Amino acid sequence: MCGLAGFLERQPDRSQEDCVAVARAMGDAIRHRGPDDRGEWADATAGYAVGHRRLAIIDLSPAGHQPMVSACGRFVLAYNGEIYNFVAMRSELEAAGQGAWRGRSDTEVLLAAIVRWGLVDALRRARGMFALALWDRAERSLHLARDRFGEKPLYYGWQGAQGRPAFLFGSELKALRCNPSFEGGVDRGALTQFVRHGYVPAPNSIHPGISKLLPGHVLTVSAAQPEPRIQAYWQLNDVVADGQATPFAGSATEAVEETHRLLHQAVRRQAVSDVPLGAFLSGGVDSSTIVALLQASSSRPVKTFTIGFEDVGFDESPHARAVAAHLGTEHHELRVTGETALGVLPELARIWCEPFADSSQLPTLLVNRMARQSVTVALSGDGGDEVFAGYRRYVATDRVWRHLSRLPVGVRAAMGAVGGAVPTGVLDAAGRLVGRRDGVGDRAHKAAALLDARSVDDLYWRMISADPDPAAWVRDGREAPSRVSALAGALGDLDPIARMMAIDGQTYLPDDILVKVDRAGMSVGLEARVPMLDPDLVAFAWSLPLDFKLRQGVSKWPLRQILDRYVPRALIDRPKMGFGVPVAAWLRGPLRGWAEDLLAPDRLRREGLWDVGHVQAAWARHLSGRRNLAPALWAVLMFQSWREGADGG
Repeated sequence: MCGLAGFLERQPDRSQEDCVAVARAMGDAIRHRGPDDRGEWADATAGYAVGHRRLAIIDLSPAGHQPMVSACGRFVLAYNGEIYNFVAMRSELEAAGQGAWRGRSDTEVLLAAIVRWGLVDALRRARGMFALALWDRAERSLHLARDRFGEKPLYYGWQGAQGRPAFLFGSELKALRCNPSFEGGVDRGALTQFVRHGYVPAPNSIHPGISKLLPGHVLTVSAAQPEPRIQAYWQLNDVVADGQATPFAGSATEAVEETHRLLHQAVRRQAVSDVPLGAFLSGGVDSSTIVALLQASSSRPVKTFTIGFEDVGFDESPHARAVAAHLGTEHHELRVTGETALGVLPELARIWCEPFADSSQLPTLLVNRMARQSVTVALSGDGGDEVFAGYRRYVATDRVWRHLSRLPVGVRAAMGAVGGAVPTGVLDAAGRLVGRRDGVGDRAHKAAALLDARSVDDLYWRMISADPDPAAWVRDGREAPSRVSALAGALGDLDPIARMMAIDGQTYLPDDILVKVDRAGMSVGLEARVPMLDPDLVAFAWSLPLDFKLRQGVSKWPLRQILDRYVPRALIDRPKMGFGVPVAAWLRGPLRGWAEDLLAPDRLRREGLWDVGHVQAAWARHLSGRRNLAPALWAVLMFQSWREGADGG
């Protein structure tokens, strides 16, 4: 796993040495992504330079050094990722007449495939996670590409500080900030989106003029044609449509067998490494299934890693420990407290190069640090929820809408207004009278805000929002258009639950889950691999009838059937916790001082981005315990922390 960064200037006037120096500075800003080697390549006459940082996983020798020039001399490749089927691709290239190889890296195979088949066809044949920059010396054009699901990041955009127009690109924003042409600034539309989601949705970034390349896309740009041309070589919507057009015709048992075969194949393929490898284990269905299949393919105990919390309501470590004991893994465990989190907070802005407010980033970072002490590659169970209908909100949204849609929207709106007017304290007290724990009022207010939804898609939009009115938090707030509504329209013929899954697979998965996994791992030089996102497995899953994935109220049914073969069901059957942290309580306790410093009214007024009155009122309500406003407040705090850091720009 690696990092890349570079630039293409519209009016080249730098020396070769200066081009290399700028590319080196950009690459050094992301040295954590590749501590094993670095390299630069430049063509000053074309105004192009690229830097690369290498984390050596396959072929640890100098033969894997990047940027890599093709044997024909035409192409220069800087690449971040792993091609899991590179051995098969290499054999196919040899059968087509490919001659001697310099080494045995997947980089060389991918470059040879591009020369032989062209970039788009090579990417369609490749199975892996990657972001790449390919310079065509003959055409003087730059091609950027990103893997199908967005496992690896890639930012880009034209900038013109100091009167020097340059097209910048890189694995992380911190690399772009090292280029003299970088302009900086905060996009208020993206900031408002950030409050809603806890991440900045692609293709936007927090900086004006800088974008994220969408998964499964190729971008081409040149000084002669500065407007980027972007095309898709793969889209999840096409996979979904193909699955609906040619659904799996076998039995439920046959569906489980084929899922088992494809997932086991993906695990074996992704377990290829020239460095130590392990797996994350929460004790849930997804990670337990991955670990079970990995252990079944290994002749020695697999190293597994988990995080525990002092708050038992968030602690899955006993379940992970039990699964590890049953499978016979070499298990490692770390416990997290509010004080531990406080110690990590100052580092988050450096690690996440743009604001990011999924609070599970804390345990994710800590478990990656623990794992890196023993391994360099770790398999993860991420992706199972989006592929096999695992999130509870899918069923909840569908069920709620079935009931809500029976009532006129005016009646529902009136009911919501009445419910929202009742103080949360009163509702909490009523809940305690019937044996419910605290938080009834907060949940009731959230439910009241859903009552006037206009459609199931509108209801889901509200369900996935940290705050229903994010523009109220931002001074002169305006929300940039979201891809969610466009995707919902394009997927309108799908069952609502399938539509939610497909939307999440193209938004929440690449922009939140995979960002969290990538940045946490790369911050310590650890490569995380995600077998659930194997393209063949995903395509098969989308061909399955929905009731094969969500069967009699049981989510991820095929995975559960597979896991039954390796782990007793009693160790797995329990309510899903996720990888959350008790951030609401921490903000009222050990993190309160840190938060109040970042939310100080004078500071907010001076910075000029937030509606000070709204933020202060929300903070007071949260501290009082009347409302749990932690999701939106955490977004504000993570932005403030990011802006405070040197990388805030």
